[in-house]
Amino acid sequence: MAAIPEKLARLLAMFSGMEDRSERIQLLIDIADRFKRVLVPERIASRPYPKDKLVPGCESQAYVWAEELPDRTLKFYFAVENPQGISAMATSVIFDETLSGAPPEQILQVPKDAIYTIFGNELSMGKSMGLMGILAMVQNYARQQIARTGDPAAGPS
Repeated sequence: MAAIPEKLARLLAMFSGMEDRSERIQLLIDIADRFKRVLVPERIASRPYPKDKLVPGCESQAYVWAEELPDRTLKFYFAVENPQGISAMATSVIFDETLSGAPPEQILQVPKDAIYTIFGNELSMGKSMGLMGILAMVQNYARQQIARTGDPAAGPS
């Protein structure tokens, strides 16, 4: 069985060791500040974004796309329409930096509770549903990629 991507495993280990809530919040704000680098390029999509790319249940109106890279991994792109959606922006940056280019089989191994490892257990139900929705969309793209490339580890599509 594939392990989760190495970059994400390192990041989760760092967050799981954080006990200072204010330190965690500041780090997540700093990560969200890098969001401009993960915006969806015009060649992928333009506004108004299609509803099928909208993350269900995300209060920040987050959208997710994937593009196949030459090595058959995926590059993920994100849009967050709510300018106050700092958590969705931080999640987008984290998933771009740790899951883009990772083997799809490893992306499918990322547990849903990774969101709680990153943000802490104080997340509201609404926020956690939206952030887990971003992960679910990324994993759905990985599942589709495995099915397209004929990998037997794909399981049912």
